[in-house]
Amino acid sequence: MLEASISAGVALIAAAAAYANKVNTRFIEQERRLDGVELRIAEKYVTREELSSSLAKFEDHMVRIELKLDSLVHSFIAQKKN
Repeated sequence: MLEASISAGVALIAAAAAYANKVNTRFIEQERRLDGVELRIAEKYVTREELSSSLAKFEDHMVRIELKLDSLVHSFIAQKKN
């Protein structure tokens, strides 16, 4: 009776390990597929060149705004001194 219980316990542990391995494999496969989808979405959403171009334009506009603000502040200070 003891040998049968030990055999059943070993079989149960082996079955649980096999099931855990199968579930883990499925999780890894799903993660790989999801990573692929995310990458395809990111590539189609905006390219690196388009982003760089847009950021450069944005930076140019910000510099122009900064220069205008600087000139406004300088003229305001000059008026206050007089």
